[in-house]
Amino acid sequence: MTTFVDIHALQTLPPSNINRDDTGSPKSAFFGGVQRQRVSSQAWKSVIRRDFESHLDRSKLGVRTRLVADKVVARILDLAPEFDAEKAETAVVEAFKAAKIKLEKPKKKEDEEVGRAVSGYLILLSNQQIDKLAQAIIDANGEKLVAKDVKEILDTNHSVDIALFGRMLAEAADFNVDAACQVAHALSVHGSEPDFDYYTAVDDVVRSSDDSTGAGMIGTIEMAASTFYRYANINLDALNANLGDTSASVKATLAFVRAFINSMPTGKQNSFAARTLPDAVIVTVRNDRPISYVNAFEKAITEVEGRRVAAARALASEAKNIEEAYGYEPVASYVLALGDLKEELVGLGESVTLKGLLESLEAQLTALTSQES
Repeated sequence: MTTFVDIHALQTLPPSNINRDDTGSPKSAFFGGVQRQRVSSQAWKSVIRRDFESHLDRSKLGVRTRLVADKVVARILDLAPEFDAEKAETAVVEAFKAAKIKLEKPKKKEDEEVGRAVSGYLILLSNQQIDKLAQAIIDANGEKLVAKDVKEILDTNHSVDIALFGRMLAEAADFNVDAACQVAHALSVHGSEPDFDYYTAVDDVVRSSDDSTGAGMIGTIEMAASTFYRYANINLDALNANLGDTSASVKATLAFVRAFINSMPTGKQNSFAARTLPDAVIVTVRNDRPISYVNAFEKAITEVEGRRVAAARALASEAKNIEEAYGYEPVASYVLALGDLKEELVGLGESVTLKGLLESLEAQLTALTSQES
C-alpha cells in the first residue's frame, strides 16, 4: 500500500495582493460559476522552498539556476584553489555535454564582458550533486568525464526540493525526477472581486516650500481580502524512492508540513503586511489515495460575518460525506484550529498544537515506514 499525507488549510488574509497577474491584479479563477481569488501553487511552492533554508542543512537542499557553470566552477576552486578557472569551466561544460545538457557562452552585450557558460533553461541540482561533480572534475585531472560517471552523479543524492517538487530537463529526460508532492492553487471559499487602493505620494521638497499644493505622484494598487482553501499532498513512497532513505523522507515531509503552515508569498507585503497564519489545518495520513476537500466550496460561502466558521463547517461536512460514501478512512488525522473553528472540526481528527502535530506525524510516519521496510 502507498502512504499519502494530505494537508488541508483554511487561511484568511486581509486586503492584500500576494500573487498578481501580468496586469497587477490579484490572480483569480472561476469555480462553481463564481470568480474567486487565487494564489498559484508556484507562488506558494517558491516560499516553501525558501522556508526549507531555515530548517534543513544546506547539503539537503538544491539550487535552481541557469548559471550552473558558475556554481560548479566556484565549488572546484573552493576545493582546489590551484585549479585553473578557465580549465575548470571547460571541464564543467564538457561534463554537462556528456549528459546531453548544453551550456553555452551568453551573447556579449556592448561594453560587457562575456560571463561563464549558461544553460538555456533553469536547472535544479542538489548541493551534493554540485559538490560531487566538482570533486569528480578535480580527480579527473584534465581528463573528460564519461557519460556514465556524470549520470551517476546527477541522478543520485537528490535534494529535498528535487525529491518533493521534481525536476524536468528537456534536453536530458534521463535526469527527470517525478515529483512526490502535489500542491493545489489556493482558492477563496467565497466570491471575490478586487478593490482599488487609490493613493498619493508627497514630494518632501515641494511640501516644505511655499507652493505645496498637489501630490508628487498618484497611483492605484489592486487588492482583495479572502479566506482561502489550501491543499497539498505527499506520496511518501515516491519520496522514499527519490531520496533513497526512509528517515530522510520523514524529515522532508515534516519540513514541508511546517513550511506549508508558516510560509507566505511575498507580493506587495511591504504595502499590506498580510502576515497571517492558517485558521485551521487538517493533516491526514492515508493508505488508499490522496483526497482534496475543495468541492466543499463549489458552492461559494455567502455569509458576510463568520466566514471562517462557515468555511470550517463546510469543510467538515465534505470530509464526513466522502468518508461515509466511499469508506476512505484515514490511518491518522490531526486538527490544528483556532478558537471557535475547533468546535466545527470536532471528529475530523486529534486536536493538536503545531508542536504536537509535528511530533505525532513524525511518530506515525516513522512507524509506517518501519513496517514497510
